Amino acid sequence: MSSTSPFPTITTTPATVTSSSKPPPPSSLSYKLAFHLDKSKSIHHILQIHAVILKNGLEEHPILNFKLQRSYSFHNRLDYSRTLFDAFDNPNVFFWTSLIHGHTLNGLYNDALSLYSQMLSYGVEPNQFTFSSVLKSCSLEPGKVIHSQILKLGFVSDVYVRTGLLDVYARGGDVVSARQLFDTMPEKSVVSLTAMITCYVKHGNVDEARVIFNSMDERDVVCWNVMIDGYTQHARPSESLGLFRKMLSAKVKPNEITVLSVLSACGQLGALESGKWMHSYIKNNGIQINVHVGTALVDMYCKSGSLEDARLVFDGIKDKDVVAWNSMIVGYAMHGHSQDALELFSRMLALRHQPTDITFIGVLSACSHAGLVVDGRRFFNSMKEAYGIEPKVEHYGCMVDLLGRAGFLDEAYELVKCMKMDPDPVLWGTLLASCRLHGNMALGEHIAEFLVNNGLANSGTYILLSNIYAAAGNWDGVARMRTLMKDSGIQKEPGCSSIEVHNKVHEFLVGDLKHPKSKDIYVMLEELYSRLKADGYTPQTDLVLHDIGETEKEESLGVHSEKLAIAFGLISTQPGTTIKIVKNLRVCSDCHTVTKLISKITGRKIVVRDRNRFHHFVDGSCSCGDYW
Repeated sequence: MSSTSPFPTITTTPATVTSSSKPPPPSSLSYKLAFHLDKSKSIHHILQIHAVILKNGLEEHPILNFKLQRSYSFHNRLDYSRTLFDAFDNPNVFFWTSLIHGHTLNGLYNDALSLYSQMLSYGVEPNQFTFSSVLKSCSLEPGKVIHSQILKLGFVSDVYVRTGLLDVYARGGDVVSARQLFDTMPEKSVVSLTAMITCYVKHGNVDEARVIFNSMDERDVVCWNVMIDGYTQHARPSESLGLFRKMLSAKVKPNEITVLSVLSACGQLGALESGKWMHSYIKNNGIQINVHVGTALVDMYCKSGSLEDARLVFDGIKDKDVVAWNSMIVGYAMHGHSQDALELFSRMLALRHQPTDITFIGVLSACSHAGLVVDGRRFFNSMKEAYGIEPKVEHYGCMVDLLGRAGFLDEAYELVKCMKMDPDPVLWGTLLASCRLHGNMALGEHIAEFLVNNGLANSGTYILLSNIYAAAGNWDGVARMRTLMKDSGIQKEPGCSSIEVHNKVHEFLVGDLKHPKSKDIYVMLEELYSRLKADGYTPQTDLVLHDIGETEKEESLGVHSEKLAIAFGLISTQPGTTIKIVKNLRVCSDCHTVTKLISKITGRKIVVRDRNRFHHFVDGSCSCGDYW
């Protein structure tokens, strides 16, 4: 096993290293060098120690060679580590394990598995440390093979080996096998408990993960991070923030991974106050605002309604990568600042950053929100022609939205039919919404019939077609859609709006009476409607999909979730304070009109984030220009 050495020439005689080599006595030079290797912090320091080893003729010392090899691997100098390894004729299992571990540590998983196979071919029997190292490099199938070797050699009861196996099955999606290993462990370490939590979180069973998490006597930062991020990744941001507060109460210090998850949760909720508190925490606790944290802050501020703060953070990020640029471009697009988004895109290209598929989602969204049809077509065509990016369903969705809302329904429909992949229900829903906007009942019915017949219809399909029928006064059609929904077991997604007041997020459903201040909220609503009608407001009762009286329709419109949230914001904050609302659905035209008028009569700025975009209401006008 010889190779060209990257060090000054080392002259050695072949040495056989055995696992029974005794450690050097504490008073010896070799002991001191071994101690310094264990404490070494840099590759420069290791090279100095290596020079001393050579100078003092200790290059054949087995313990020092082993520690040198391990230290080089840890500092990503596998070439040096391999040279030391190759200097021995019959390296023992510890040397093999160290080299395997070094490759695993540096993400060279295939190389680690290859080394493991070589070790077996040389007749070296693996030990528990070998298995613990190589399992970190395994996918499910080779992991099963190694599992059989572990059983054969009797290491299955070792807690570290068993944890490694659990992790292999967890990463491979075999939850049942992972749980069987977990349940039969004689003792469960923090690592094994975290592995099982990670397994459940990865596969969407967050509640089962929380049961294990709650059973733990001790939790390290990794365990907290997995659980917090699990809630964030599975769209349960309130629980993510609640668990983060418990983490702080438990005196566990967050790290970069923690803040990335928490900032994402704040962004999902649109919780600007909590996001700003998190920003201050990061700055005050020595967490570096690198490109990853900076980008998460940009994303949080954009989703929480503060483009100004987002741009300040963006401008301060050093060595911006394309992900950072994408976050700011998408942020501008979702707020309807289309020209700012396109100008930033041009600047990004001028700095020779290669755009990604996410970049074009932002760019095409910006075109859609501003009705820039010609620009949108040009950017869409350039994706593959200029940048080799194959459009995904999201890009087609942006184009269908752009063309459909601008009235090019036939072109939008043809685009959908020519897609290389199957359109998803969201894309069909976008086209149906355009049919509703332009009153194209014939195309709307044709699309809806296709979706129903092919099992692709969702609640949005039926609601949008119901809207088309209702706008035309076709109540039989509306009733037929309700019957189809009922027969199909499809439930309409309820409208939900949230508002953050004093670092607490309050959620409202349509007609909600559960809030402690419901009485005051409805009193405020009555007062608002009295002033609105005095200003000439007329409820858009044609939006109500029930054949009922006008009074009942007005009452139904008047208690939409965003109106309740706005009323709560008015009674809970100081005059002049901006009110920020997050809604899970697209804001209806009546609520849009009402919110414009409320901003005028109260002198408040109201920011609403709906499913499609942000609306900034100021003095009776909306930033969308009524084009949404």
